[in-house]
Amino acid sequence: MVEKMATKGQMCYSEKGQQKMREHRQGEEGGEKRKLLDKMSVGYFRRVTDQLSEEFPDDEERGLFVQNVLSEVKGKADHVAMDRTGSVALQKLLVLARPTQVGEVLAELGGETGSEFKTVSCDRCGGHVIESAIKQMVRWTEDRTSEENSQNEEETDAGNCGMLEAQVLSLCRVVRENIVEFIKDPHGTHVVRTLIHVLAGCSAQHQSDTRPAKKQKKAEPELTDFEVPVSFWWELKYLSDTLMENVKVCVANFTASAVLQTLLTVCHRKRPILGKKLNKGILGYLTSLSSAPGVSPLLVFMKDKVCSRLIEKVFQFSSKVQLQDIYKNHLRKQLIPLALHEFANFTIQTLIAASVKYKMFLKVFDEVAEGFEAILAAGHLGVIVQLVESCAQREERQAKVLQLLFQAFHCDEPATRHLSCLPLFLSILAYEVYYNAEAAEGDAAPQRPLSICYHGSRLVQALASFKDRSILMNSLHSLSPADLLTLGTDPSGSHAMQALIISCSDKGKGKMLRKLEGLYTQLACSRYGSLLLEAVWNSATISQKQSIAEQLVPSETQLRSDRFARHVWGKFGLMHFQKRRAAWLELQTGESKKRKMFSDILD
Repeated sequence: MVEKMATKGQMCYSEKGQQKMREHRQGEEGGEKRKLLDKMSVGYFRRVTDQLSEEFPDDEERGLFVQNVLSEVKGKADHVAMDRTGSVALQKLLVLARPTQVGEVLAELGGETGSEFKTVSCDRCGGHVIESAIKQMVRWTEDRTSEENSQNEEETDAGNCGMLEAQVLSLCRVVRENIVEFIKDPHGTHVVRTLIHVLAGCSAQHQSDTRPAKKQKKAEPELTDFEVPVSFWWELKYLSDTLMENVKVCVANFTASAVLQTLLTVCHRKRPILGKKLNKGILGYLTSLSSAPGVSPLLVFMKDKVCSRLIEKVFQFSSKVQLQDIYKNHLRKQLIPLALHEFANFTIQTLIAASVKYKMFLKVFDEVAEGFEAILAAGHLGVIVQLVESCAQREERQAKVLQLLFQAFHCDEPATRHLSCLPLFLSILAYEVYYNAEAAEGDAAPQRPLSICYHGSRLVQALASFKDRSILMNSLHSLSPADLLTLGTDPSGSHAMQALIISCSDKGKGKMLRKLEGLYTQLACSRYGSLLLEAVWNSATISQKQSIAEQLVPSETQLRSDRFARHVWGKFGLMHFQKRRAAWLELQTGESKKRKMFSDILD
């Protein structure tokens, strides 16, 4: 009986699961089942994707291939775009197609009136195709010459501005007419964000970090500018006006808020006057709403998970006058409670960073400093790190923030504890916790394996930029060889060590390099240690490079066989150092002079 019930349950689950999968694949839109490509078409577009991954013999053959595939897409572009396999093929194809061909595909996807753009853009696969298509506006000038040579005075406006430009404008019109649906849809919101970049003439490219272990607060895409038609400048203004009319939705909805954040970022770069107007409008809305008596409505929004992200962008791009007004009328005497809040503390970090160039930073610093230990105890290390990083640019507060750090980590008194400050900062642990309560009673700190965290590394990197680094450097020199090796090979610690060594004078750098003697080979054979060694090498003097090379050459076999160290061996020219010392010295001297010349130009 139990076996029968189990078998029956499995059959029922299987049937229900299969039915759910069929419904998920077909997806109902507007009461009609979504049409999918047949198996033969899916196979065809899969082969197209494979072919596009390979190189073509010449541009002519590539153009013929693109034209042939687009002829197959014609008449069923919407079905291809909203199919998973077809979408991938079409995205790759549009990158290789001419702008006119891209415009023709968009024209079919939008239909006669452009009303179909909404359906395709809000589809999980179709949205990617629309994004890929409008991104090709970066190449719109390819067809502009032929358009300008046309002398037909009766040609339509779409013909005057080009097929692709006309379709992007048509998409803009549809987006404005259905703005709420677009910005609240998880797929449509990405189309709107890409559209904003295109209208402003910005191409967002996500760059991979050359040092992937280096964690970033947020990986912002690198923006590249390109020329756009004049009509796009007006369209961007119309779109921004439409978004501001629906600012209530943008403030409350996560995906809609991301659209407004993108608009602020792009306008700050390309349309500063429009950006200031947007900033003023958003702040005006947030501060106009009613709240509890005596409480600024801005404080309420700063504590909101969704709106706090938008406010971060507003603070980031606010002018000096706006920041002063925000602090004076809304945030004064409220910074510590906000810094202790789980969401609002991120807006305080942005406020600190944005105000560092102005006199108001001193007031912000003094207010936050009153709750320094409380913020540290709450675990909001981003606020602490940002405060220290900002002080690196404001020398008048460096001594004060160092004193706060020593007090917070309990290494200010007695003076013998100063030598322990670096391990404490790197681990973000107080003296008693790091060395345990019993050891804290003694004068000398006991030995303990080095502990490193991300925020601790960032804290030390910021302190390395201070004018007075003597206590920090003394603490670094007091570390044992084992701790120095741990620090240099740690994903986060290697950045801190690099900042400390490079910030030293030539004399101080030489003293530190002598401490590292005997560790160079182990550093070179480490992923992060090898990068540290390369950075130190680039800032070292000729005599210091010679000393490093002499330490590495005896380990030739180990270095050349290691996947990380072999790059060090080649970049340092250690083979030449072994066999042609004079040529090596001449080469290194030339590189040092060239590097110094470029650094002088940049400075």
